[in-house]
Amino acid sequence: MTTSVKRPPLNIRGHRFTPLTWDTMTPAQLAMAESVMSGKRGSMQGPYNVLMRSPELGHLAQQFGEHTRFNSSLPLALNELVILLVARNWTSQFVWFAHKRIALDAGLDATLVDDIAAGRTPTHLHTLAPEVAAVYGFCHELLEKKQVSDSTYVALATHFGERGVVDVMGTISYYTLVSMSLNVDQYPLPDGTQPELHVL
Repeated sequence: MTTSVKRPPLNIRGHRFTPLTWDTMTPAQLAMAESVMSGKRGSMQGPYNVLMRSPELGHLAQQFGEHTRFNSSLPLALNELVILLVARNWTSQFVWFAHKRIALDAGLDATLVDDIAAGRTPTHLHTLAPEVAAVYGFCHELLEKKQVSDSTYVALATHFGERGVVDVMGTISYYTLVSMSLNVDQYPLPDGTQPELHVL
């Protein structure tokens, strides 16, 4: 007699991509879901329901994402700043919802967060710590212009070295994929939650 494996609830959400269940997953999708659930996130909220449609790619992406979120060489508040800038760039409501509180709890300036949400260029960048201004400037310039000037590059590299520059680009890259996935899916916010970002 076989016994079924008791697995934790997935609580997967989705819109265009029908939420998968343990019973409807292929072996490759099961492997990806089990890796996410047993990792540092322990939750299938966010892009994973979409990414599991290409489970080999999705598994590589979620490993990349775990590294960019939990093993960046940047301090947590500044890594979250990068994520919020990507969320604003893509008007990714769920990424903003999921990371705004983390950023504020990590000590990111609340006025800066409000300015990013509104699509405003912060007027008080000169009063922020120089490393915060360097991360903001690098991300904003790269996302808007697809290039960075020498001075913008040097400002970031001076504070965080070449590894820091690459880690910032890695975080931008992963959360761009996340934002695209969620926007294509029209991923729903948790019940009772209103979107905070207007379309720029």
